[in-house]
Amino acid sequence: QVQLVESGGGLVQAGGSLRLSCVASGSINRINTMGWYRQAPGKQRELVALFGPGGGTNYADPVKGRFTISRDNAKNTVYLQMNSLKPEDTAVYYCTSQGLGRYWGQGTQVTVSS
Repeated sequence: QVQLVESGGGLVQAGGSLRLSCVASGSINRINTMGWYRQAPGKQRELVALFGPGGGTNYADPVKGRFTISRDNAKNTVYLQMNSLKPEDTAVYYCTSQGLGRYWGQGTQVTVSS
């Protein structure tokens, strides 16, 4: 099993920045994909950014050029730097990992005011 704990969400004005963190523990040596999804009220959960099995990155079109995913393997942590935030970025952001199974964190709320 893998445990994922997110932090770093909050309230920010449009144009501002936030950095989310996700710390993984447990059977992390089996993880081959790790990253972030988000879910806005009344909408389906959607991809934000991922590290794929080969280490490459994949970003959703709405966040390209504004968000950056990074990781610190020594700390078992994945980050999401979010710049130039927009009200439409408001959502609960979930960390996810894929290996032998699919795991999700509890989510962290990001609210962007106009």
